[in-house]
Amino acid sequence: MNAATAIDNDVTWQTLCSKADLVAHSGVAAWLASADTQVALLYLPGLAPEVYAVDNHDPFSNANVIARGIVGDIKGEPVIASPIYKQHFRLSDGVCVEDENVRLRTWEVKIEDEQVMIKT
Repeated sequence: MNAATAIDNDVTWQTLCSKADLVAHSGVAAWLASADTQVALLYLPGLAPEVYAVDNHDPFSNANVIARGIVGDIKGEPVIASPIYKQHFRLSDGVCVEDENVRLRTWEVKIEDEQVMIKT
């Protein structure tokens, strides 16, 4: 799905998939056409927010694999561990726990009418 909806003057929400496409406590990759990039959608039911969007591109391995990482937490902060070299990235801001000079881009996500939408 690539429908985009302009809500405010400079804010656009792009529909990426339906909530049913997500896998609880795991990630899926999606194509973000407006940014010409892949994003990793991480679905953590019971947390607020329930869905996070970060770059799918791992800056350490230079591969698009973040969606295949392991979701967990460090000191209560939700993180994703890269499946290749195991660096941890905070889902809230994309910062690497082991090297704060490295970060993944993040996007705001919302679920509306069972549709997963990303702020672009």
